[in-house]
Amino acid sequence: MTESINVDVAVLGGGPGGYTAAFRAADLGLSVCIIESRETLGGVCVNVGCIPSKALLHATSLIEQAKLGQSMGITFAEPQIDLGALREHKQSKINELTKGIAGLAKARKVTRLQGQGQFTSTNTLAVTGENDQIVEFKHAIIATGSHSISLAIAPNDPRIWDSTDALAMESIPERLLIVGGGIIGLEMAQVYAALGSNITIVEAQDHIIPSADKDLVQPLQRATKKTYQTLTKTLVTQMDAQPDGILVSFEGKKAPEPSLFDAVLIAVGRAPNTGNLGLDLLGVELDVKERVKVNDRMQTNVGHVYAIGDIVDGPMLAHKATHEGKVAAENIAGLDSTFCPAAIPSVAYTHPELAWVGLTETEAKEQGVQYSVGKVPWLVSGRAQSVNATNGVTKALFDAETGTLIGAGICGENAGELIHEAGAVLELGGRAKDIAHTVHAHPTLAETFAFAAEVVEGSMTDMLPARKK
Repeated sequence: MTESINVDVAVLGGGPGGYTAAFRAADLGLSVCIIESRETLGGVCVNVGCIPSKALLHATSLIEQAKLGQSMGITFAEPQIDLGALREHKQSKINELTKGIAGLAKARKVTRLQGQGQFTSTNTLAVTGENDQIVEFKHAIIATGSHSISLAIAPNDPRIWDSTDALAMESIPERLLIVGGGIIGLEMAQVYAALGSNITIVEAQDHIIPSADKDLVQPLQRATKKTYQTLTKTLVTQMDAQPDGILVSFEGKKAPEPSLFDAVLIAVGRAPNTGNLGLDLLGVELDVKERVKVNDRMQTNVGHVYAIGDIVDGPMLAHKATHEGKVAAENIAGLDSTFCPAAIPSVAYTHPELAWVGLTETEAKEQGVQYSVGKVPWLVSGRAQSVNATNGVTKALFDAETGTLIGAGICGENAGELIHEAGAVLELGGRAKDIAHTVHAHPTLAETFAFAAEVVEGSMTDMLPARKK
């Protein structure tokens, strides 16, 4: 017999956006249930994405740091890799976080249902799992996330990986091809290169991480030049499963001859999970990319239904989804809340890290925005010199008329942490003068952001003065 429950808010999807929305709604006094197909909450991010990838990146970065120690007179023995122990370490971090999220749900009396959820009417969801259930709700928040895009030319073969397969780390291929030079591709390249794989990266655009400015990516490209073979402006045209590997053919000006690889990671992007949810029954409108249309309150065209995260417009980032989840929950609870950020930061956790927020210089040019740019190589930073991090750069863009910050990017050690000062200044409408006159501790890498503002202000003394026009 199918059980039935009645709640104020049904949240479909238990990822960062979904569980945040559920917890915020519960904190505001609403009865809530989360429907999630996995046994654990946390979604792709915690279970097979952000968290395991960062655990592996940190672990393998120790190998790289040990090599760098030689230049400082500190030599370590050749590292011994216990792949099983490394997998256990990664899984232990996942387990700790999912256990914590489960505890937060229990403390808030949020009902958890495991199974596939599908809308069956404007106010009911059918949950198919070990125990089929019907959820009657007053409001719904759709937070079903996204999935890796596959390639039609890829054969059905266990040696063809998506990001989840790569993070499972069942083996270390001698020859690994990564199709897609975006953030996921570059992070996985770093992990597997440290563990001994020979890496080839194929990217259709003219530089890796094409969503960032080309000059900002250069320090990363220089750092990986000797480690990876990077083929830009190149396409994969064919893949054939052979007994001894995947035979891959390429197309492009500098495309190599067909080559054999032990594994191929396809990292060409992600697509929203909006199929098979019964959205047509609800009458929820989608855009041409199959994303749910929402207003700045995360509300769909069906008033009591909201959508957040990867299934709506904007970057597919966990931190965007969590903020959207809070906005949706607050509006359901009767608060007046909107999601209108000045900018959302993006980070590649590579070595060196790459981070940017606001307009890129490429976007500013495309939009006809008049701007001034301050760009500082980390060679001028005492802190960068002391920690062997001079292969870095900080760049900031300011409105030419008002001096207001409109975008910033950093490539270098801890760029993902450093970028948040720029994010805060963007939100507050700060100017180059404000940044330059804010006293930054010395010696720190954060000083380079102040230096970039000083370049625009004309007060930079740690570089040669600009030539007079």
